[in-house]
Amino acid sequence: MDMKLFAVAAALMLTAYAPESEGKPISLVERCYCRSTVNNLPRSYIRELRFIQTPNCPFQVIAKLKTNKEVCVNPEIRWLQQYLKNAINKMKRPKQAV
Repeated sequence: MDMKLFAVAAALMLTAYAPESEGKPISLVERCYCRSTVNNLPRSYIRELRFIQTPNCPFQVIAKLKTNKEVCVNPEIRWLQQYLKNAINKMKRPKQAV
């Protein structure tokens, strides 16, 4: 009887002091942030843009609006395509010495 009690106590101690997992469950890791996108968002409503590229999801653009609301923007919008093209060209240009 003492061995059974000892085994139960040891099992309880191991579960109580086991380190917690730091990672997210796989179902949350593989989920895309943007499930639907907005197609007609004027640039004047946007405070900042975030770009997310994850392995299992398409290119995602999250816009934080001036009302502090976050929405997903369709990356195919013409003004966003032009913005990205200008940003890439600006990065490619060599910096001029002053």
